[in-house]
Amino acid sequence: MWVEPMKLPHPNQAALANRRDFLARSGMGFALLGLNSIFADAGHYHRPLAPRGPHFAPRARHVIHIFLNGGLSHVDSFDPKPLLAKHHGKPLPIPNLVTERLTGAAFASPFNFTRYGQSGIPISDIFSHLGQHADDLCVVRSMKCDVPNHEPSLMLMNSGDNTLVRPSLGSWLTYGLGTENRNLPGFIAMCPGGHPVKGPDNWRSAFLPGIYEGVYVNTEHTAVDKLIENIRNPRLGLAAQRRQLDLLQSLNRKHLDARGHDPQLESRIQSYEQAYRMQMEATDVFDVEIEPEFVRERYGNTTQARQLLMARRLVERGVRFVQVWHGKWQPWDNHDAIEKNHRKLAAECSQGIAALIADLKERGLFDETLIVIGGEFGRTPTVELTNAGKSKLGRDHNSAGFSMVLAGGGVRGGTIYGATDEPGFQAVENPVHVHDLHATILHLMGFDHERLTYRYASRDFSLTDIHGRVVRDIIA
Repeated sequence: MWVEPMKLPHPNQAALANRRDFLARSGMGFALLGLNSIFADAGHYHRPLAPRGPHFAPRARHVIHIFLNGGLSHVDSFDPKPLLAKHHGKPLPIPNLVTERLTGAAFASPFNFTRYGQSGIPISDIFSHLGQHADDLCVVRSMKCDVPNHEPSLMLMNSGDNTLVRPSLGSWLTYGLGTENRNLPGFIAMCPGGHPVKGPDNWRSAFLPGIYEGVYVNTEHTAVDKLIENIRNPRLGLAAQRRQLDLLQSLNRKHLDARGHDPQLESRIQSYEQAYRMQMEATDVFDVEIEPEFVRERYGNTTQARQLLMARRLVERGVRFVQVWHGKWQPWDNHDAIEKNHRKLAAECSQGIAALIADLKERGLFDETLIVIGGEFGRTPTVELTNAGKSKLGRDHNSAGFSMVLAGGGVRGGTIYGATDEPGFQAVENPVHVHDLHATILHLMGFDHERLTYRYASRDFSLTDIHGRVVRDIIA
């Protein structure tokens, strides 16, 4: 299952040294005393989050997944279609694909597109801030998934399976690599106001040990005590908590030893330790008010801006996988009034994403951080209709063709890969299935997607299972 860990040079030794200095000052050494005592025996216990080497030298060490949940319209963002303007309000010259709901005539984008950078990548004016970094972006225009429905498409994008709850991408990466900072979870999922569709299933560890499950943070709140419930103990200091926890964990170990392998109990024991360690840094890392005012202004004054600034702070501290959801349920699911709604949503995140790229560059973290931007599918180039045949000036779900944007972490910037057909209905040139995207992300993180496996139910499982290919043309 595992290759021997490789001693790989860190792509940014200065950044790593600064990180280590911070961890030393924040009391990580004190926390490790407890860890060493808890995981000292060689029986059921191990150090599940200890750093491990990948299969080969990685291009990236961290992932920030900016999830535009609900389904960003590719023809209104990163895939302009002149044919739609030509046939606006008229039937397309090709038959409409079967969609979830009734659709009608061609619907031209209400937004203008501008070519940015030396690469000349056309980007919608609602993402003009992001356009300033066009030469850092790889726009994959030929994405596809299996069905035009939120629930299965969310499951596929996050865990590689349409129907069954499987380990999420963040869980696989944390399982494969461990974490660089044991005071914080290896995988954090941020979503303001509640959960997206399918809720915690989007960041489950499933049959992987529970320590690899994503930790949910409700970023609607700004106070750290509300962001992470019970993060502070008002009655006991760290030393007293350590003594108390060591006693509890010794009893739990005896309980486990008497019962043999028990994944739920093992996960519970590990979660207690993680909760204790989070006190060391979580109260600091989620407090963006610590940042200088000019940095906060650069990101913007929106919830998405705060989330993106938190994401930078988290990867800076060694968190392996950070997922940034736009909001609860499916905000980008614009079946009606797409001009108004997409403009509003893009205004909430475009500036922050651009600031994130610039910030990571300045801190020497861009080349080691893979940024992934997109939703679970795209939207139709045709207008959605009511049952009465009336237009709602929105678009239906489209799984046959859509766009994802990647940046940093070994990706070839200033690149457009693949294409949809003239109207933008389906991927026709170099199609990239979600399984292929997953294989490519794992490759950039140093893993052969066929070899990163876990034995469950008498067979070896992987994120991509029997599917997937690495899209090598987008790798720098």
